[in-house]
This record gives sequence, structure tokens and C-alpha cells, in this order.
Amino acid sequence: MKKIIALAVTAASLMAGSLVQDAKNAGLKAIPASESELLKLIDNPKNPITKAKVKLGKKLYMDPRLSKSGLISCNFCHNLMEGGDDGVDASTGHMWRHNPHHLNAPTVYNAVFFGSQFWDGRAKDLEAQAQGPALAHPEMAATKEHIEKVVKSMPEYVKAFKQAYGDDIKITFEKVTDTIANFERTLVTPAPFDAFMNGNANALNAKEKEGLKTFIQIGCASCHNGVALGGEMNAINVAATYKYMNVGDFEGDKNGMVKVPTLRNITQTAPYFHNGMVWNLKDAIKEMGRIQLGAKISDKQAESIEAFLGSFTGKKPHMMMPMLPASTSATPKPNLN
Repeated sequence: MKKIIALAVTAASLMAGSLVQDAKNAGLKAIPASESELLKLIDNPKNPITKAKVKLGKKLYMDPRLSKSGLISCNFCHNLMEGGDDGVDASTGHMWRHNPHHLNAPTVYNAVFFGSQFWDGRAKDLEAQAQGPALAHPEMAATKEHIEKVVKSMPEYVKAFKQAYGDDIKITFEKVTDTIANFERTLVTPAPFDAFMNGNANALNAKEKEGLKTFIQIGCASCHNGVALGGEMNAINVAATYKYMNVGDFEGDKNGMVKVPTLRNITQTAPYFHNGMVWNLKDAIKEMGRIQLGAKISDKQAESIEAFLGSFTGKKPHMMMPMLPASTSATPKPNLN
């Protein structure tokens, strides 16, 4: 009996190993299990991750006083208590305005793995991305001067910047956003899929493994690959036209390329597509197959892929809300106009 069990375990391990190799051949990659290997992927030599920067960046990320209204923080559209997005079809910002292009907020979780940021890929990294929403009028609607004045008005923030960067630090808008990005670089969520790819044959159940096979066979991995399982630029409407393409005016960058959304934590980041018009994951799978692959994905195939996508739901970093510094008489007053 022991011999039979041992043979069965060996066979299962071999099958899992073969599936892992198929996934690797399709371009899928895991978040490294090793902290040192992970750091190589997420660190920016021009903005090295340190505990002091991350701690300060977390406070700045959560602080709504950086916005013109004093109401909107980075966390407003990228809620870390949920999927790292805002859960609405079009992002809403200053004066309760919707994004003028009807764009949906992508998740900030695992964004460090993206090859480019924003739906049109206009920012190369998180440091560049962090500057955009702060100054965009439909979002935080602030100015560089406002943000610098807010931070400099609070002795606790000034002290924290010196602890993070040294006594000679000059607090600028760019330094503030770099610090926010430093925190965002740590927002990585290793998932059962990663454990499976890193050698744990039992990290995925039978349905998820079958879904991985279907995912590869249909061709989903042609766009959703790498550690991010997305995050690179690709053409949209390759085989057909997205049925909600008329909602909003976004058509990609100047070459018609659109950033491929990550599949990590996909079960927690509805609604889907750039304009957030699809709320059901199975429907999103079918629509993506139709417009990108020219494939008519059956209910059974969609259910199989959906089961596999659940294995991308990762363990989020422990998150305790930071206590923010008290405003002073020099802190700019909220402006709702």
C-alpha cells in the first residue's frame, strides 16, 4: 500500500512539474519566494527601498491633505483595504468629477512589476506615475507648490524626511512622490499560483490546474504573462471590436497600444476593461477571447479559466492605518472649488 501511495505521489509531482514547465514555456513567471530575489525585481537603484522611506511613503499615500480639497488621497482611488483600486467603472476625483475619458483605476498592488504605468503607458515607473494623479484636475487637483507647502508645514513630516534622506534633504514635490512610490514598490501579493510555480505541487487544486491548461491552450498567456501577468503594452481589438468601445474616448496611445491589465487579484478588482464596463469575470474572459484571440470561449472553458484566475488572489502586506501628523496654522486650508 505504501508503495502504491508513493507511486501516486510521484506521478502527481511529475504531472505538476510538467504543467509548471508548460506555464514557464508560455511566459508565466512567479513572484520569487526568496526575499533577496524579490528585492532585485522591485527595487529602483535611483530610489532604493528603505524602511524609513516606506514608513513615510505610507503616510503620504494615505494623507488626503495633499489634494486641493483635503479629501482625496492616493488610497481614495487605490484602496489598499480591498483590491488596490476603487471598485467603480470610472475614477472619481475633485468636485466628484468622473474621469473625462471614462477610465477605470488600475490596481496599485503588484504595479511595481508593470513595464509601464497608466492605460496608455506614458509613465515608465511608479515614481513617474505618482506625479500624475496628484496634479490632474479631475483627480487630486493639487499643484507642486501646494503639496510642498502641506508637507513642510508639519514638523513631524520634516523630521521624517530627514530620517529617510538625511539632514540636507530638500523637500520637493518630486521627493514627495518618489517617497510614495517607494512605499508602492512594496505592495506585492504572492499567491497560490506563485507557490505552485515555485515547487509546491499542491498549491493549486485540480480545477485550478485544469484552468491553467485551458488558459495556456486558448492563448490567454500571449498577453497575460511575466511576473505581472500583464502590465505590458499591446494592441486592443485585434480580432474584433470591444462591445463597449464607445464608452469614453480612450483608444490607447498614439500607436493604438493599451497596457494589459494584471490578472493578479483579478477577483477583487471588478469592474473590468479600461472603461470598467464589464462587472462579471466570466463575461470579461469571454469578451477578451473574442476581441483579442478571435476565440469563442465556451461557458465550460470560461469557468475553468475563472477557477484558475482565483489562484492569483494573493496575500496582501499587513496594513495598519498610519497616524498622520497634525495640521498647523501654516498648513494650506481645504479648497473645494
